[in-house]
Amino acid sequence: MSVGKLDPTRSDPLRSNRRALSAFFTPKTVAIIGATAKERSVGRALVENLTRANFKGEVYPINPKYEELLGVKTYPSVRETPKPVDLAVICTPPATVPGLIGECVDAGVKSAIVISAGFKEIGAAGVALEAEVMKQANRGAMRIIGPNCLGVMNPHVGLNATFAANIARPGKIAFISQSGALCTAVLDWSFRENVGFSRFVSVGSMLDVGWGDLIDTLAADDQTEAILVYMETIGDARAFMSAAREAALSKPIIIIKPGRTQQAAQAAASHTGSLAGSDAVLDAAFDRCGVLRVNAISDLFYMAEVLAKQPRPKGKRLTIITNAGGPGVLATDALITSGGQLAPISNEIIEKLNKVMPAAWSHNNPVDVLGDADEQRYFDAVDLAARDPNSDGLLVILTPQAMTNATPLAERLATISGKFPNPILASFMGGPVVEEGERILNQANIPTFGYPDTAARVFTYMAAFSENLKDLYETPEDDVERADMAESAGIDFDAALKFSPLRGGRETAREKLAAIRASGRTLLTELESKELLAAYDIPVSATRFAATEDEAVKYAEEVGYPVVLKLHSEIITHKTDVGGVQLNLRTEAGVRNAFKYIQQNVRNAMPTRPLAFLGVTVQPMVKLADSYEVILGSSLDPQFGPTLLFGSGGQLVEVYKDTALGLPPLNTTLARRMMEKTQIFEALKGVRGRRPVDLEAVERLLVRFSNLVAEQRAIKEIDINPLLVSPDGIIALDGRVVLHDPQIEEKDFPRLAIRPYPIRYMAPFRMKDGTQVIIRPIRPEDEPAVVEFHKGVSEASVYLRYFSNMPFDVRTSHDRLSRICFIDYAREMALVAEYEKDGQRSILGVGRLTQVRATREAEFALLVADAHQRSGLGTELLRRLVAIGKREGQKRIIGDILPENTGMQRAAQKLGFKIRYHDGIARAEMDIA
Repeated sequence: MSVGKLDPTRSDPLRSNRRALSAFFTPKTVAIIGATAKERSVGRALVENLTRANFKGEVYPINPKYEELLGVKTYPSVRETPKPVDLAVICTPPATVPGLIGECVDAGVKSAIVISAGFKEIGAAGVALEAEVMKQANRGAMRIIGPNCLGVMNPHVGLNATFAANIARPGKIAFISQSGALCTAVLDWSFRENVGFSRFVSVGSMLDVGWGDLIDTLAADDQTEAILVYMETIGDARAFMSAAREAALSKPIIIIKPGRTQQAAQAAASHTGSLAGSDAVLDAAFDRCGVLRVNAISDLFYMAEVLAKQPRPKGKRLTIITNAGGPGVLATDALITSGGQLAPISNEIIEKLNKVMPAAWSHNNPVDVLGDADEQRYFDAVDLAARDPNSDGLLVILTPQAMTNATPLAERLATISGKFPNPILASFMGGPVVEEGERILNQANIPTFGYPDTAARVFTYMAAFSENLKDLYETPEDDVERADMAESAGIDFDAALKFSPLRGGRETAREKLAAIRASGRTLLTELESKELLAAYDIPVSATRFAATEDEAVKYAEEVGYPVVLKLHSEIITHKTDVGGVQLNLRTEAGVRNAFKYIQQNVRNAMPTRPLAFLGVTVQPMVKLADSYEVILGSSLDPQFGPTLLFGSGGQLVEVYKDTALGLPPLNTTLARRMMEKTQIFEALKGVRGRRPVDLEAVERLLVRFSNLVAEQRAIKEIDINPLLVSPDGIIALDGRVVLHDPQIEEKDFPRLAIRPYPIRYMAPFRMKDGTQVIIRPIRPEDEPAVVEFHKGVSEASVYLRYFSNMPFDVRTSHDRLSRICFIDYAREMALVAEYEKDGQRSILGVGRLTQVRATREAEFALLVADAHQRSGLGTELLRRLVAIGKREGQKRIIGDILPENTGMQRAAQKLGFKIRYHDGIARAEMDIA
């Protein structure tokens, strides 16, 4: 996969025309192309697996050489089967696959699993073969899993479309793997551990069906409660992130992704034939979409179990109860090294423990109840610790002792399972002696672990998962600068709403970058780089260009001593590397000497490039009290496109390696989380008598920088180093910008992994009474305004919108509004009508367009505050939703309306919708393509 070459509609469900995956998992007819009687062959194994399991569908072996195979009638081709084929499984040589896919398309086959290997993993010839396969498949919108895969199982219907020896047990866990060999190993393990699966999928090279498709499908599957993934490469990053973010709140997605080391990443890339991106970027992406990454296969299944049995912790503070010191120490080490914390026991709980514990108990966490503890003392300690407000979870460790019997303790613990808001885990050590106790705990939904360090590590995974989900839907500060948004959208905001004056320069910046690329240049000068930063309100140091020694002196006197001279070049990227920076110059002589020194250094470094030195820039020597040098930058990842970097800056940035990565665009919450991952963040908060910097200002600057990266797509790399941050302000002392090669067309620029805010859908509207509003896509920051909006909606309007009397507290709960305001613009579109008066902004109406899954059909819904109904606003919101549907490639828009909601019906009819009545509902329908 090459960055920027994906079909842009594939990742956006609003625009996608790809068929659903039901034929892979619940087919009524299956054809095996390449079926054979040859012993120990894939073709024979497939026939055996599909005919000997409990599969109720019809199986058609395809091979012109046979009339029957293993007692099953065989057919010469898919065109000659008695019924249309839902699923074809192909296990023939790779060169034959394109032609066979073409035959399947002509026969109306819906889906195909290509078991065969020998495609992109072998190089250019395999890539060309894949292109032919997709060319044939796209003629009929046919979906393909593979090539180079094990196949698919659905144990609930007896479907074993793999060449594995046995079908998985039915269960509630979906397992997806890019490695077929790992699938068989996990399958063997599952039989030993009595673990069942809802779906079992080997995806292979992911030529067509990828992670996003499968996660979307499994998220909607009632038989699946958790999704486990073994991933080697990400494939379509935007499709994965969009699907994972949508699914993560309702079903945990737990991933093991090898490749943390460079050697492992290269091995994975060689295996799949795909580019491998940065592992740190992958971690940032997983955090961004609420996915949990683990490091061991066993942890995949541990996490699936504990998340199914226990509530998620609200933090990372664990209380450990043990009857032996050693296991408690092991658990503590594992907890701390994995990023968790020991919960500080509250004074109240300590006092209560003192009443039920012997004097020699630990009086600290871990709570050591001592080796002579009977089940009553043990239970009392657990019961009290579980009530501690300072704790987010509980780990109960038991080692067999003469006074401690695992079974009665387990029976007592079972009585409190589910009664507390925090998770309870157990580690009963001792083999057969504790087996009955473990059985009782597991039946009571308290997960058990053979070793305490494993249990502690699993708790930290749970805490990380909870934190990711919380961050995903935490309402950020309302800091989006509407004037900047307006400029990008081409709106005269002063005329529309008289918001803050336009900053200016973003569109001009885009034009300048295009002109620089057109001239054949890709490196911006420092002066050009700072102009770009200033267009996004990133403060920069005053900078003058001096082509001569005399000009340098003149500007130094104008700026005021001391000054800095830096090389001005359109060729040299890192000025310091060639002696191109001179600091703290306090006199005219110093400036003249510095000019000559820089000029000579460049000539020595590049004697054949006379244009490497064009002059110098003159800047004030900026010194701010209690300041820190940080770096802020962006570069390209081959899978996720533009990424963001923040951390310790200066000349030793590569030495300290104190940086964190993120994906644009950011909001203030995401910016803060990114900062918190660095060591310098602690210093920025103020240390050793130094004043703290304005962290909120740094957050806002990160948001603006992420907007720059998202909007200026011609940029390949950009960094601000150093960015000086202090309690008194922030200023960029240097900037470096590299553009994409001029040969790369704009349509081929790498795209963001997350679809950015759709500014194009922002425009003013004047209501019938003359009130002017801005109609724009919703943002996470709108949640407080949406709460206020609902205060102006009557019960009658609520009933007409939701077909029920939804109470105010339900409508405005954070859990509900977070999903309404934090939308994925690739999946749905929500518009708000915003009005401002006297500096106060309010929302007057909301319209939503939601994709109907696996179709080119979208459903609309509208709600307008009572005071602004019959103002034309509802009709205008619907008109814009229709326009968005057309632009996003929808074919049809529908909306269900109560019969008594005649106003909404009239508005829909006015715009061209047809109204059909069925089962007491008026359905508005419009074909738009």
